[in-house]
Amino acid sequence: MSSSVQRKRIRKSPEARRAEIVGTAAAVALAEGLECLTLRRIAEELDVRPGLISHYFPSVEDLVAEAFGTAAGAELEVLLPAGAAGQAGADGPPGADGGAPTPTGRLARFFARTSGEAYDAISGLWINARHLSRYRPLLRDRVAEQEAAWRGRLEAVISEGVECGEFRTEDPYVTVIQILVVLDGLGAHANTEDRGRPEAVTRMAVTTAERELGLPHGALTGDA
Repeated sequence: MSSSVQRKRIRKSPEARRAEIVGTAAAVALAEGLECLTLRRIAEELDVRPGLISHYFPSVEDLVAEAFGTAAGAELEVLLPAGAAGQAGADGPPGADGGAPTPTGRLARFFARTSGEAYDAISGLWINARHLSRYRPLLRDRVAEQEAAWRGRLEAVISEGVECGEFRTEDPYVTVIQILVVLDGLGAHANTEDRGRPEAVTRMAVTTAERELGLPHGALTGDA
């Protein structure tokens, strides 16, 4: 009787259970790689039967794609929160009127959060996902979806900066691609190089952005 009562007490709604499964899979993917995701592994992490995981994700390919999309999407919300133009960031530079962060402030915060070791895990996951997506159509679609989301969010900030006179670039989209290509390269370097990164290397994405946006050196790091 007590066992039955306990099971009822911990029973979760389908939505909550699915979110728990995806969140656990995303955490495993970040820590160990997408190859380590199996229905049995996630069941062990949650201390449930594998059949419960397969009820929500009949195919492990579905779970892999969802885990990557969740991890990449969550990171984007940290780096460039949606609707940031109307909100004062808790740790980002405010606008001149003390209100919402300016495009320059939001871009500076973006680079501050992509320049340290904390970003290496998601960077490694992107490398992992792009490699596996060559053979996994569901994952390939999710990678393309997240790439479009990251490009769109960054392009919106840069376009706003151009409109209000903070940035100067003829093609915000091209500038976005240049920035993301450098970040991808730095991510690959971080995953293969263990001797540390010189400041000039760590700063390459910022240097690219400042040059392409017509900003002085240090404008995106507070060193101007």
